[in-house]
Amino acid sequence: MVDDEDARPARDRWDDERDDVLGERWRARTLHLRPDAVTRRTRVAPQATLVRRVPDPDAPPTRRAVLYLHGFVDYFFHPHVGDALAAAGYDTYALELRDHGRSIRPGRPPNDTADLGVYAEEVDAAVRLLRQDHDVVVLLGHSTGGLVAALWADARRGLGLVDALVLNSPWLDVRGSRFERQLLAPAVHVLGRPAPRVPVRRIAPHYGRALHRATGGEWDFDLAWKPHEGFPVRAGFVRTVRRGQARVARGLGVDVPVLVLASDAAGDHKRHHDALLGTDSVLDPAHMRERAPLLGPDVTFVEVPGGAHDLALSAPPVRARYLREVTDFLAARLPAG
Repeated sequence: MVDDEDARPARDRWDDERDDVLGERWRARTLHLRPDAVTRRTRVAPQATLVRRVPDPDAPPTRRAVLYLHGFVDYFFHPHVGDALAAAGYDTYALELRDHGRSIRPGRPPNDTADLGVYAEEVDAAVRLLRQDHDVVVLLGHSTGGLVAALWADARRGLGLVDALVLNSPWLDVRGSRFERQLLAPAVHVLGRPAPRVPVRRIAPHYGRALHRATGGEWDFDLAWKPHEGFPVRAGFVRTVRRGQARVARGLGVDVPVLVLASDAAGDHKRHHDALLGTDSVLDPAHMRERAPLLGPDVTFVEVPGGAHDLALSAPPVRARYLREVTDFLAARLPAG
């Protein structure tokens, strides 16, 4: 006789919750995913991880939730974001996509994909889980997670799966010089189809070092999951990102209220400088401002002066402004209850 759990499709299988690395207020569970293209090469199936903030014992129950999607070379280590959302009446969840952070598995290359579309499987699974206990679900994506969230919300429009979309410094266009944007990026895009696993670059370490406590920053994240030098950026990843960005450039039809937030200035991403955490030193906020209106018919763009690339990791007054903008937007645009 087959156990009921084993008989369920992979997309509907998840483990019981366990203690999370963030401490006693946080719990995590593994989401079991179908074999993918990497599995054919490595014989290791993918997994995702859903992290949850345990509500305060004296807080009134809520039927509202926010699901957080991280960026590239990133994972969720933001308990202060959960605290702010809890104060606004939202349960906080974070989805660690396959091969990122808590979901990295031996034998599978970390942070690598040649198709952003595969992430829809774990986003779908996480939203199904949240909808079991919540009437309102908000998707909050950062950087590459912002691009993934926008593409997912567009693909799932009309289904009522989420009620709002919040994008923190989303990666809506490639950054770089005219040569990099007009010649180098298209060349890598072409290379990505026949040779998706060819490494084409690594990220600069300066932003990560400015964030980490051991190198003068404020945050004590796991360098195995978020190394300063990142993981290899492969041609297939660049190709799928550029294809996603091209979809944004043609215009999406996200059918829920969208909030896009970005710093007020771009900083140099190729060297160390004093404004690494006071500017977006990874992407260009001008691209976010230009492309935000293309996401759907109901988009609000907010500039956060002095913001870092991850606005939630900016200096205390700036991140407080960012979180207030998010919670004020949700209070204004979503039905009370």
